[in-house]
Amino acid sequence: MKVPFLPGGVPSAQVDGFARDNLPPKALWPRMDYATLPELGSYASRINAGTALVDAHVAAGRGSRPAIYFEDKVWSYGELKERSDRLARVLVEELGLVPGNRVLLHGPNNPMMAAAWLAVLKAGGIAVATMPLLRARELAFIIDKAAIGLALCDTALAEEMEGAKARSAALERISYFSKLGDGAKAEADLDRRVAKAGTGFAAVDTAADDVALIAFTSGTTGEPKGTVHFHRDVMAMCDCFPKYTFKGEASDVYTGSPPLAFTFGLGAMLCFPLSFGAATVLLERFTPDSLLATVERYRVTTLYTAPTGYRAMTELAAKYRLSSLKKCVSAGETLPLPTFEGWRAATGLAITTASARPRCCTSSSPPRGPRSGRGRPARPSRATRPPSWTTTATGFLPASSAISRCGARRAAAT
Repeated sequence: MKVPFLPGGVPSAQVDGFARDNLPPKALWPRMDYATLPELGSYASRINAGTALVDAHVAAGRGSRPAIYFEDKVWSYGELKERSDRLARVLVEELGLVPGNRVLLHGPNNPMMAAAWLAVLKAGGIAVATMPLLRARELAFIIDKAAIGLALCDTALAEEMEGAKARSAALERISYFSKLGDGAKAEADLDRRVAKAGTGFAAVDTAADDVALIAFTSGTTGEPKGTVHFHRDVMAMCDCFPKYTFKGEASDVYTGSPPLAFTFGLGAMLCFPLSFGAATVLLERFTPDSLLATVERYRVTTLYTAPTGYRAMTELAAKYRLSSLKKCVSAGETLPLPTFEGWRAATGLAITTASARPRCCTSSSPPRGPRSGRGRPARPSRATRPPSWTTTATGFLPASSAISRCGARRAAAT
């Protein structure tokens, strides 16, 4: 019997072992084999996804390429590396981050939210991004569930964040940032810290199977569950669906509506474009008109939003120049056939349906678009399936939860 290839298996760089200690027993973990694709089979035993997604491009001489468009500003890969390096230094040198600590990230899609996510990974921490609309009670639940002592929060969301701190037994410190990290808001203490921090940061040499992020489910079936994903998983979600389905290129420009706190948005709005050396246009808020205007203004090639968004944009599409658009993806809800056909009639473009859930941290696509009638979408080909496609998760927090054990058992049975 062939022994599956699993990158990692070396000593962890994470001093704080809370996340790994609360995983289910290994016998209940999903069965994976990273040798199914050449990209995955070449992974080293140590990976830091934060450096792999940004620093590698700068080292290869692509530092001047645009990485993030936001409003009228552009951050190059070199600027994104510098900002995330400074943030990582602040996390370690001023805020006391120890590798393995969980850091709550609370903000909309903006450059500082993206840089903070990368910085946490570079520093060996575990990113726990949360939806901007969460209230204090919901934030406090996540904070206590994942034993989070530090939160980085956009100043616009301070009220609920302070309310969560008052409710939480775990949260010790909050540091606030503005959307561009330019000190535009007096309460943005993190902006000032970053401005004073030194440049350059030696990223923690995390094992490929060190925890990179915890993504919480929405809690539609009860309390939200924390799903745990390793550094190798972050890279695998970039090397499967977007590479084999869309053949992503450095010339691509991405945009869309999903928040970075949703794994669909984390991939689509940050990790996928960065993995190709492409650019992403981040939007804090959007309407159907503003999303179409963004496609026109930035010559967007790749669009991600929910079926509801495509339906609303269909009757508006003729007002905008969308000739740059080549790839359209939907997730978050079933794609109805009338929506698929209406968008194709209006733009000439098919919509690819993706599956993106916190428990999988990946997107996997059927070869054809929507569900029709009672039929089920075809299974993705082996090439577009990530190694965990047939499983429910890498792990859950805590392992003692009844739902967590059930999820792990289902994974082991597939």
